[in-house]
Amino acid sequence: MNISLTPQQVEDKYLRYYNLINDALGNCFTKNNPQSLYAPARYILEGKGKRIRPFLTLLAAEAVSGSSTNAIHSAVAIEILHNFTLVHDDIMDQAELRHGRPTIHVKWDANAAILSGDMMIAYAYECVLQTKTSRHDELVHILNEANITICEGQALDMEFEQRKDPTIADYLDMISKKTGRLISASLETGGIVGDATPEQLEKLITFGSKIGRAFQVQDDYLDIMAEDGKSGKVSGGDVINGKKTYLLLRSLDLTSGKEHDILQSVIDNKGISPERVPEIRAIYEQCGVLDEARNIINNDTEEALSAVDTLPYEEGREYLKGFALKLMKRDF
Repeated sequence: MNISLTPQQVEDKYLRYYNLINDALGNCFTKNNPQSLYAPARYILEGKGKRIRPFLTLLAAEAVSGSSTNAIHSAVAIEILHNFTLVHDDIMDQAELRHGRPTIHVKWDANAAILSGDMMIAYAYECVLQTKTSRHDELVHILNEANITICEGQALDMEFEQRKDPTIADYLDMISKKTGRLISASLETGGIVGDATPEQLEKLITFGSKIGRAFQVQDDYLDIMAEDGKSGKVSGGDVINGKKTYLLLRSLDLTSGKEHDILQSVIDNKGISPERVPEIRAIYEQCGVLDEARNIINNDTEEALSAVDTLPYEEGREYLKGFALKLMKRDF
């Protein structure tokens, strides 16, 4: 599919909006007291987040209305909602670091992290209500539904980690809720602010869900195919840690005998030694899951690009496509 923008144009736009979003986030949580409530919220927003979701909100508004000016408050709400989920996820995962910095429950304590997270979600709703639109009820509904869906995804993930017989359908359902829904909600939010029609909203949601799945499958693919040290990743880190990924679960469907038993042992033993990564990669290659993953990535990306082809404002539409290709590390 031909994209009229260059990668540099997309990068320049992203950096401009990245700074705009960060400036807006810097005006949040300006109260100093209670210190243990507001300081943690400021701290997580100062991390090295990529601001992908609010950027999509702004681009969606542009694609349906030609302007993102009125969407900044809703974009900020989306990013705060995202960070709220990270605060609570880190507690549940007992994670000590996020973006190379101590997590909130480590730097303060779990009580401060829980309370700050609770405050952040309420603040996100306040941001939405500052948006200039007559469709506040729809925006609040989207945030509510996305928040509930993310919680469902996190609960499924916790259950998923304890299971020794998860299916590929279970995995795709879990990631669509835990990570995919907020991506599509980011686009839907921008569409509402841009006064999108139901048909246009559906196209934005399709774009988000397709790109979200493609991005997740690509992440699984790149993990096993990465060269050691490249992009800060250890090759096969997912199988070393026993993570149940698309590749692992789908390979269980595609194999039998010794190969199947080896893959099942990754789940049963909650990981393998690093020197066995080439053995797992060879099984992936032989059973065809790597080719299948590449096809899913390419097909989902193409369907995402096609979904927004008829949105009315060309510049926003083309930047949406360009950013999707940037995320998928695809040539323009």
